[in-house]
Amino acid sequence: MLKLRLFRAIDDLGSCEKFAEGHAKVLLDYGVTKVTSSSTDWFYNPAVYVIIAEIEETGETVGGIRIHIADGKTRLPMEDAVALVDKNVYKLIDGYREGGTAELCGLWNSKTTAGWGIGSYILMRAGISIIPELKLSTLFALCAPHTLRISVEKGFEIEKSIGNEGTFIYPKIDLIATSIIVKDVVGLPLALPNEQEIIFKLREDPLLTRVESNAKNTFEINYNLKLS
Repeated sequence: MLKLRLFRAIDDLGSCEKFAEGHAKVLLDYGVTKVTSSSTDWFYNPAVYVIIAEIEETGETVGGIRIHIADGKTRLPMEDAVALVDKNVYKLIDGYREGGTAELCGLWNSKTTAGWGIGSYILMRAGISIIPELKLSTLFALCAPHTLRISVEKGFEIEKSIGNEGTFIYPKIDLIATSIIVKDVVGLPLALPNEQEIIFKLREDPLLTRVESNAKNTFEINYNLKLS
């Protein structure tokens, strides 16, 4: 069984370390040695929440995603990344901060679970589902080309006011990132109906147990997305 667990970063440094180790290994496999969201400063940031995916039987951490709240004290990872090519990102985030905003970042899943949909489907849905509970109204992210369509299906749209119509080279010369935003995290009006249904179910029951099926696997997920 797969288990998804939500916690505040400062409350569980051991799990933060497991997240960082797994994320770094995946990045290295892709030839990426440095991205702003791979820094470990977030371990000690009270405005960061983490969702990790674990194999319940073994305790192995096989994926994760983070929510960095824009608190006016620490810049979001995407601010540091995008500012290298477009400093207008600071003004963009500042414009949404008062209404409550955050960045979904650090998404990864292990090679052993490739094809399960843990990263771009299961963890992303879980991350989006908890945003209203954190008293936030909007959500930013940076995504790679292969996750853009999947992100749009969940309610994101391209934020074209920065970079080259929302795109820029990052984290290395042969990779392109796109800035995206959900402008209504409660209603998710741009999300596909089936994505809305799953995300809304997670909001209704953050301790949901659900069976996921895809071309490679059928497996049960035990969610624990309850804020303590």
